[in-house]
Amino acid sequence: MGNNHICPCSDLCPLQKAMDALSGKWKMSILCSLTIDGATRYNELKKKMNGISNTMLSKSLKELENDGLIKRTEYLEIPVRVEYETTEKVNTLTPILSELAAWSAKNLN
Repeated sequence: MGNNHICPCSDLCPLQKAMDALSGKWKMSILCSLTIDGATRYNELKKKMNGISNTMLSKSLKELENDGLIKRTEYLEIPVRVEYETTEKVNTLTPILSELAAWSAKNLN
């Protein structure tokens, strides 16, 4: 395969859509944290993502929300409380990611 290879179905490829939704330096860490810890406030999540900027965390959360992978809940309290949690889509994705991790451990280490 040459460096200029483009998947003939790149715009419609379901695998490419999945990879686009999960790609990025921080998205897997965010999803992992929310899956393990459940609903988490922004600042708590930021503390767990060592080295992430506010801009990148905000951007990643918005993208994950737009893709339906996390849910943002705003509580009308003073001060306003916002929590993020995974959706059912991530619950169905978790076994696939576990298999991918096992494959990686076996084949890429």
